[in-house]
Amino acid sequence: MADINFDYHAQFFTATILEWKHVLKQDKLKDIIINSLLFLKNEGSIVVYGFVIMPNHIHLIWQMQDGFIKEKIQLRFLRYTGQQIKFELAKTDPDRLMQHRVNAKDREYQIWERNSLSIDLWTPAVIAQKLDYIHNNPIHEKWKLVEYPEEYKYSSAKFYETGIDEFGLLRHYN
Repeated sequence: MADINFDYHAQFFTATILEWKHVLKQDKLKDIIINSLLFLKNEGSIVVYGFVIMPNHIHLIWQMQDGFIKEKIQLRFLRYTGQQIKFELAKTDPDRLMQHRVNAKDREYQIWERNSLSIDLWTPAVIAQKLDYIHNNPIHEKWKLVEYPEEYKYSSAKFYETGIDEFGLLRHYN
């Protein structure tokens, strides 16, 4: 428990693709999310305790570090990943990118819904509950992406089951 800085609470963060479209099916697009999280981790702005990247949304359990403002980090993360996904779709699947065209004054395309969810997690028990929830997303009846949570590559479930962190991204919450 000493690893958690309770001045900056761990957050349960959910971001959804605009209109719940299944943009994040390809590993290349999921890797954009991972690489952005790695960048933020390596710059020292966040600690990541858990994650899952689903076809149309992501869940994170992360914690902002001293000197970094939650809203600014979230905005940077969503803006950067949205841009990179847009660039990748422009190169590889322009028709799919056109599905994200919006009639807005400040942008031509939009990848993420505007109102992401961020909830403070105050205790290790609540963090464990949220980890269980996100780790079970890929096996949920709606998705059936894998049989067991730890089989899903784009999740922290394997790390919590085996101690193996394939991405070099995670810190155990406890």
